[in-house]
Amino acid sequence: MKSYPLQFKPEMKERVWGGRALEQFGLDLPEGPIGEGWMIGDHPNGTTKVLNGELAGLGLDEVRERYGKTIFGTKAAAAEGSRFPLLIKLLDCNDDLSIQVHPDNDYKELPAGELGKTEMWYVLDAKPGAKIIYGLKPGMTREVFAESIRDNRIMDSLQEVEVQAGDSFYIPAGTVHALCAGVLVAEIQQNSDTTYRLYDYDRLGLDGKPRELHVEHSLNVTAYGDSGATRMKTDIDAANSWLRLAASRYFIVEKGVSEGVWKLATSPESFTILVICDGTGTLDWADGSLPAKRGDCFLLPADLGEYSLNGGLTVLRSYLP
Repeated sequence: MKSYPLQFKPEMKERVWGGRALEQFGLDLPEGPIGEGWMIGDHPNGTTKVLNGELAGLGLDEVRERYGKTIFGTKAAAAEGSRFPLLIKLLDCNDDLSIQVHPDNDYKELPAGELGKTEMWYVLDAKPGAKIIYGLKPGMTREVFAESIRDNRIMDSLQEVEVQAGDSFYIPAGTVHALCAGVLVAEIQQNSDTTYRLYDYDRLGLDGKPRELHVEHSLNVTAYGDSGATRMKTDIDAANSWLRLAASRYFIVEKGVSEGVWKLATSPESFTILVICDGTGTLDWADGSLPAKRGDCFLLPADLGEYSLNGGLTVLRSYLP
């Protein structure tokens, strides 16, 4: 088989805080409030299937089993039988998400087979005045934080940040955070679905029952002090060049803006994931071409080699460090 860029049928997730904004990307949404589109995923809670080419109809798990080292690269294939290391999402926050925190890989009470969760957000769109919760206030200790939760004063302990389209946030495990209403983001994260909720506004879930909180787990995994979280504006000074947004032991994420023909290449060490944030154009390689538009996500095999972005595209590029 000759390698080619893979596109997948997203797994749509109904969430109490979701809406219908993902329809703007031409995605087919089921009924209800859809908060998450899992665009590229290989997880027990959602595995995407290939839409195009010779591998059409195969789940990403089946692609991994058949062509893991060839397509995913030597770094991803280092652990025999391991799942695809990243999970790529688009999130529509029609309402506030719960105040939450994620564990790291070393937390002893992780669910069996699950990983920790370090992630990053790129803001695709934000309504005027939209904000996020991003970390604890300086000097916060576990004891003071726990007291604020007991006294129903958790918001007094948290930092709020107003956001605009183009903002980028790196969120290492242990960073208390929450997306708030009116924000649409692309999320690149470890392949994990473990979230510990600290506070959920006394909200009922889709089943009409109060949503479960995980206060003790949350207090255990929260980083008190510097969690390593960073944020930045991402204006691009020059076309056809990369601006690094996040770098961790799990992923590197960069932003670029193509102009004309931008010639690039994959590495045999790692796959490349492209998320199209804006614009229209094409993704071309030696054996073919695919249209590219806002909201599209592509998995480029490690052995694809040379490819190019053509037209005016704002793109996120993710790969393994």
